Amino acid sequence: MPTPRKAQVNLDVTPYYHCISRCVRRAFLCGDDKVSETNFDHRKQWLVKHMHHLASVFAIRICAYAVMSNHYHLVLFVDKDLALFWSDEEVVNRWAGLFPMSQAASWKSLGVDLNNLTEKQQNILDLWREQLYDMSWFMRKLNEFIARQANKEDKCTGRFWEGRFKSQALLDESALLSCMAYVDLNPIRAGISQTPEASDFTSIQQRITSYQQQESVPETLCEFADEVQGDDTPVAQAGKLPLTREDYFELVDLTGRLVKEGKNGSIPEALTPILSRIQINPDTWLDTVKTLGQSFASFIGRSDNLEACLISQNKQRLHGLKNAKRVFRHAA
Repeated sequence: MPTPRKAQVNLDVTPYYHCISRCVRRAFLCGDDKVSETNFDHRKQWLVKHMHHLASVFAIRICAYAVMSNHYHLVLFVDKDLALFWSDEEVVNRWAGLFPMSQAASWKSLGVDLNNLTEKQQNILDLWREQLYDMSWFMRKLNEFIARQANKEDKCTGRFWEGRFKSQALLDESALLSCMAYVDLNPIRAGISQTPEASDFTSIQQRITSYQQQESVPETLCEFADEVQGDDTPVAQAGKLPLTREDYFELVDLTGRLVKEGKNGSIPEALTPILSRIQINPDTWLDTVKTLGQSFASFIGRSDNLEACLISQNKQRLHGLKNAKRVFRHAA
């Protein structure tokens, strides 16, 4: 029986999650369908554009993404504090933008006085605020949009996605950065691309392009530690990635070369200090990037954090604890 979503997503434990959605049967998200001889690459742009749009509306930002032929990966940061920081008017405007036919839209058009809401109306507004930092609502809106577009294009009806999206909680910085690299290197592992900068429709390509053009990354992408600018309030600083941009580029580039060449030998010296700083065992790094999705179930992290999660979730065991001890180093 699948684990209930409420048991997988606990923002008091971690705000970072790895999400995967896969197409049903022979449905193609993008790429070449050899049976129908149809290319669906344009659907990649649908997904990337809409995920950024939704991230601009929800209190959710994107750490990493990769769009493959029949599935996609997202690493998300759920910013609950930001949603709680928003004014009631901001919540109504955002919800009305998501659902133009909703009660929020009618409130906006009628100019409802948000300072004099009834108890029932206040409860509804509070629910909208909660849903604006709800990862399931984010994924629902994203997958629903793509399914409708694809079915319209294919002139068919019915299920487009295999089922509910899979999610994995990333319990610490080691898990977060490992998962980001795992996601960004998907096209290289699949033999689709040769280098990170040539990996179309991935967050690493978008970040590298912004860097080369001396542009800021979109606000919908989480920033690295050395990209922090402007407001230094706790809300503004939340979700900053625990590595410099150049270190992450080097981490992905050097790992991508090793994965592409199929080497299982020594780790380059430049990569070893980065891995040490984020408490990852260099001897298991390549295996980690290749098999992260299969080595863990609903939770990914160092063994101490997995054990703490086991207690908080009142579970007897968590799949992946043995792998965590092998892959990640215990926090100092």
